[in-house]
Amino acid sequence: MRPFSYHRASDAIDAVNAAAAQDATAEFIAGGTNMLDYMKLGVVQPGRLVDINALSKDVHGRIEVSQSRLRLGSLVRMAEAQDHPTIKRDYPVIAESLMLAASQQIRNMASLGGNVLQKTRCEYFRETSWACNKRNPGSGCAAFDGVNREHAVLGGGPACIATYHGDFAQALVALDASVETIGPKGLRRIPFANLHRLPGKTPELETNLAPGELITNIDIPAGPHTRRSRYLKIRDRQSYQFALASAAVALALEGDKVRDVRIALGGVATVPWRAREAEESLRGKVLDEASATKAAEVAFAGAEPREHNAFKIPLGMATIVRALLEAKDMRV
Repeated sequence: MRPFSYHRASDAIDAVNAAAAQDATAEFIAGGTNMLDYMKLGVVQPGRLVDINALSKDVHGRIEVSQSRLRLGSLVRMAEAQDHPTIKRDYPVIAESLMLAASQQIRNMASLGGNVLQKTRCEYFRETSWACNKRNPGSGCAAFDGVNREHAVLGGGPACIATYHGDFAQALVALDASVETIGPKGLRRIPFANLHRLPGKTPELETNLAPGELITNIDIPAGPHTRRSRYLKIRDRQSYQFALASAAVALALEGDKVRDVRIALGGVATVPWRAREAEESLRGKVLDEASATKAAEVAFAGAEPREHNAFKIPLGMATIVRALLEAKDMRV
């Protein structure tokens, strides 16, 4: 681990100023479950850590529920949101995505704001002896011709096919969430779907946050679809493991017909992936195995598998079908 300075911020403005003073080499830290891991590996080498745990819990650590929205402070811990009775009842896809995301110990420590910004678990990114454009731009991507079983089949670019490994983010992108931020240029609201960047030719730029910009809150609009929602995660083992394929779905039904539907995919894409074309194929249709299968085919129509990860296409399709049919059968 390289030397770094440490600053414990007293409020959000202090945090932003402390990060901005470090010329883009500062990182915010709350639970630290992802950041400290990569610092120890030498993958991330911040010049300064800005600890935000002293920020007001009344502002940044609250869960607020109203008829129109769910508002989550960035310092809310994963376990706290997962166990919240209203979230479990009215936004089950959020509670399930958090419960399946990590071990209980990590969920007790990790913050929601930090969780959505976690870095990929691509082994070529984590091991500094391998070529990785995300870690060292222009060095190449060892995954293209290496073992790429866990890599993305959707959203890859000419420089990177690393999978986004989070779970909670899929629920947020499915529910049209947004994040509120504060940075050197003031306050911003960003649609969650625009937070993460496709790798393209610049995979080292993972989000659209500016240097020193801090997520303060996550806002999720309420709707008739949020109660009939499901997060399904398929992995090699049921204990703490990353998804090979996952689906966050939310449904509003009129009888057996789909009035509204949201589908987001994890484990198969480079960013939290919203399958909008698949959604469109279902609206107004009777939801059954045939229509769900058609939507799954649409979702993976543009998939680009590599040597070892082609199995993710049929697996991802089956995950969508199962998630949709399980959501249809929910009692709400």
